[in-house]
Amino acid sequence: MHLADHRPDPADLERFRALCGDRRWAQRLSEIQRRAASTSLAGRVAQQRHALERAIARLAQPEALARATPAERRVTALAHQAVQLAHGLPPIPRKRLRARIEAGLTGEETLVPLFHLLRTAELHRARGFDVSFTGLAEETPWDLAVTREGTTAEVVCETVSAEEGRQVHRGDWCALVDRVNPELQTWLAAHPGRYLLKMTLPDGMATDAQVADLHRRISALLAAEKRQDAGADAVLKLDPLVLAGAQAAARGLPGQLRAQFGEEAHLAVTAGPDGGSVFVMAARAGRENAIAAAACRRMALASEARLSGRQPGILSVFLDDLDRGEWRGLRERMELEGATRRWMTTPSARRVVAVACSSRMELLGLAPPDGAPEGELRFRNPGHPAAKSGALAPAIISSN
Repeated sequence: MHLADHRPDPADLERFRALCGDRRWAQRLSEIQRRAASTSLAGRVAQQRHALERAIARLAQPEALARATPAERRVTALAHQAVQLAHGLPPIPRKRLRARIEAGLTGEETLVPLFHLLRTAELHRARGFDVSFTGLAEETPWDLAVTREGTTAEVVCETVSAEEGRQVHRGDWCALVDRVNPELQTWLAAHPGRYLLKMTLPDGMATDAQVADLHRRISALLAAEKRQDAGADAVLKLDPLVLAGAQAAARGLPGQLRAQFGEEAHLAVTAGPDGGSVFVMAARAGRENAIAAAACRRMALASEARLSGRQPGILSVFLDDLDRGEWRGLRERMELEGATRRWMTTPSARRVVAVACSSRMELLGLAPPDGAPEGELRFRNPGHPAAKSGALAPAIISSN
């Protein structure tokens, strides 16, 4: 079954919730709804992070299912495949699958790793491979064994958060903005106008202590009505917010700010109580993000720990916690391709015949330029003996 051709069925979602455990699913959904209902920046990020779970819950309503978007139909198709997989597994492997689902419904985790596994299996089936879930069935370190024309490859599915490569962690930025926002409302009431607070963080921001210190410094800057606060770990500069009229009208404030500060900047806009005042915060690290490098570090670990070396290995890497602009930028600058191909020249890549990279954009079936062509980026390792195998060609031929 091709994911795009799936016809949503209410029974699929009922069976998926039962697979999760009705009580656990209800508890998890209540927790997500509580976090996502907040008007804070952290609440909006929670909505994005748990979009899969929220979609499954929303589609439980017949009227919502009848109006399901193509992306939502793909979500229901993957939920259907999870149920099918569970029914086809013996009791002990089925218990392992339920344990994976349980892990995805706990804490900060999501169902993305499970859905990435299911989608990777479907992609290989569509390319003519026989697929076995050996990780569940036999507890192999690799997740899938894919076979075509008598040749078998081991497939490892890894999910890597973009936070691992960010110099300013998105979670810490949200915590800072949510701390500062109430003070900004009060400050704007006393200082009507339009302001821009630019923050340069040479060493980034990745700890609670850094969040607390930056909050203290912003509060002191505003209280003293200063224009600048420069230190070794942060430079703060408060200026009037100047917008180009025609461009602002065409793009809107968020679009113009993004165009001005770039995809790596962290942005927050606070509106004053009078409706006309605005306070914008923009933060950048002193170094560029290293999301591609973080993905390659995970590739190296997975190659050494999860592939046997007895058969060709394929790494299917899912980059999560990315927005459309970041993902598109990584591809258009060929940053991810360059980092992956450089890694393939190292000894840690000796077991890998190919690497495939994808994101939520491909999981949900977004067309280029938001999503990658063919549903993922594929990079062949020319140094692997099986790189020219005709049987493996559909899985390893580069798509760019």
